[in-house]
Amino acid sequence: MQPLPSDVAVVRFGEIGVKSEKVRGQMLDRLADNVEAVLEDRDISGRVERRWSRILVRAASDGSDFDADAAATAAADTFGVVSTRPAVTVPPERDPIEAAAVDFATAHPEGAPFAVRATRAGPSDAHPFSSQDIEREVGTAVGNATGAPVDLDDPDVTYRLEIREEEAFVSAREYDGPGGLPVGTQGTTVLLFSGGLDSPVAAWELCKRGLEVLPVYLDLGAYGGADHLARAEETARVVGRSAPHVDMRLRVVPAGALVEELVAATDATRMLSLRRAMLRTAEAVADDIGAHSLATGESVGQKSSQTGPNLRTTDAAAGRPVYRPLLTRDKPEIVEQAREIGTFVDATMNVGCERVAPDYPETNATVEQVVAAEPDDLLEQAAALAKNRYVVE
Repeated sequence: MQPLPSDVAVVRFGEIGVKSEKVRGQMLDRLADNVEAVLEDRDISGRVERRWSRILVRAASDGSDFDADAAATAAADTFGVVSTRPAVTVPPERDPIEAAAVDFATAHPEGAPFAVRATRAGPSDAHPFSSQDIEREVGTAVGNATGAPVDLDDPDVTYRLEIREEEAFVSAREYDGPGGLPVGTQGTTVLLFSGGLDSPVAAWELCKRGLEVLPVYLDLGAYGGADHLARAEETARVVGRSAPHVDMRLRVVPAGALVEELVAATDATRMLSLRRAMLRTAEAVADDIGAHSLATGESVGQKSSQTGPNLRTTDAAAGRPVYRPLLTRDKPEIVEQAREIGTFVDATMNVGCERVAPDYPETNATVEQVVAAEPDDLLEQAAALAKNRYVVE
């Protein structure tokens, strides 16, 4: 299908719509700002208008060129957006609505089944037709123009008519968004970020729930390496493209000396002590920036350190809640999502950091057992590491 002659990008949201009037207004303001930030980050011209039930992107008042399809594509990457549509604006009357749909239908794929979906807003007498009436009449016109069959259950093309009191938007293309809540409405969390398959997906899910995410990477020294850091840097950048107003640059904490001490001093409980140290380092960062929580990409039972008892043992090192958005996710689901959000290729780079793990890790540890095996000042050392963190530009 060729580019359509659209003059507006219609941005739909979902969960925001069920909030109280005050909260809804605040979240809509933030979502409009976030859409604007994404457009600016991608050098896409447009003026963002915040409406009560939609956000619209139209041509900027400075007369610069406007590409509604590019604006809709970019806005669809914004957390909190359910979907977007490049559309043409017409008067909310039968004839111009029908003409716009038929105009779109000039690019209709030959023989492709279609449907027409209409929604109307305003008082019951705002329009001299019902939604069903306009769907039927526009469907007849599109069918006559294309010869294509109607399929209301599984159409290849859907012509959407969004009819308001003062204007109507007609479209034939839609882009899915991530949904959720606008980033910045739920405070800040510090995420332990390795850049593997799990942590970028966890970052995505946290952003989707409205959290600003600060990714912290612990440099394992001889047990990590430049490739490991590069993987984390690139996957953090990919996630951050959907929230460019948030500083999601990787924070790196040098931890090579601490890891070497753990390798020398511990055996079966080594990974648990390392996870405890990581959480304490992340908590020190959270103290500095005022974050209310910590987060990881862990999933119950995925690794020896992630069994139910072991998660309890590692969480004992933290004084804040530890969010685990992937807690009950199967690995294939995580892999598929990594592909969808664009982090899979970099996340699967072989970086060789598995050498820290012992041959026979403990899977049912108690806090007392782990503390007895680790250096007495481990958590104090871990917290002090945060003072040496630096930002990857």
